Amino acid sequence: MTVRTLIARTFLGLTGWEAVGERIPDQKIVVAVAPHTSNWDLPYGLAIARLLNIRISWLAKHTLFWWPFGPLLRSLGGIPVRRDRPEEVVDQIVRAFDEAEALSLAITPEATRRHTTHWKSGFYRIAKTAGVPIQLGFIDYSRKRGGLGPAITPSGDVRADMDEIRAFFADKVGRYPEKKGEIRLHEEEL
Repeated sequence: MTVRTLIARTFLGLTGWEAVGERIPDQKIVVAVAPHTSNWDLPYGLAIARLLNIRISWLAKHTLFWWPFGPLLRSLGGIPVRRDRPEEVVDQIVRAFDEAEALSLAITPEATRRHTTHWKSGFYRIAKTAGVPIQLGFIDYSRKRGGLGPAITPSGDVRADMDEIRAFFADKVGRYPEKKGEIRLHEEEL
């Protein structure tokens, strides 16, 4: 057992949380994680990923990666992105999928810890363009459980795919339930 695994096991054990589910066998996946209502989602998510034996990468705004935290965040799988240029982010990540042998990229589609009327569609566009499945990841404070659920392959029928995603996340509760965003994409309304 590695030191990081021991830390993750201890952290989850002391807080009463459990990690559930299994990573799908694909070498490349986008993990859509919701709900995202608290800064605590990151440490719980990283600990859960460690116990499920997943080397996870995740996106965060570039302003968080200042010294001395930048090197630490990168070592934990953090990838800095400029959210003011979303088109460039999608292209950058699709290239990363093309170049990598294996990549498990966690994305919080709410993209913020505040209530939103729509999810950001980047997770869906990245998975569809890169030709990789989306595995649904969750952090449920009501049950003190987090982990991985089913996977979907983006079909291009955004509404049908999002109906599956909405059904899975319907009973998942964030640390601050009132901040949970609407599970819908602008593309569904077009």
